[in-house]
Amino acid sequence: QAQLVESGGGLVQTGDSLRLSCAASGRTFNTMGWFRRAPGKDGEFVAVINWSSTVTYIADSVLGRFTISRDNAKNTVYLQMTSLKPEDTAIYYCAATAAGISTNRNDYHDWGQGTQVTVSS
Repeated sequence: QAQLVESGGGLVQTGDSLRLSCAASGRTFNTMGWFRRAPGKDGEFVAVINWSSTVTYIADSVLGRFTISRDNAKNTVYLQMTSLKPEDTAIYYCAATAAGISTNRNDYHDWGQGTQVTVSS
């Protein structure tokens, strides 16, 4: 059974950094993405990476502060977050799709349970 498990969330202060991890198991995942949902808001695309790490795409809202990477030997995808702001507070979800690069959550068929990131001002 395919499974995605996020970790690395927590409570930090404005300007701090965090690295989220998403450990995948059960099968090989092609394109991997990160999404987030802030309280009272719709889900938002954050970042995506293809299998070979040759293509990445970062949302404008976090461009220059967040980077996505993966280690296929460990079946793990990472989201490095720097210069965190209160508006980054959200539950962060890892997701996988067999399709190519996509920012559309409807293209992703496997999801983790989410990890909470809270940035205090």
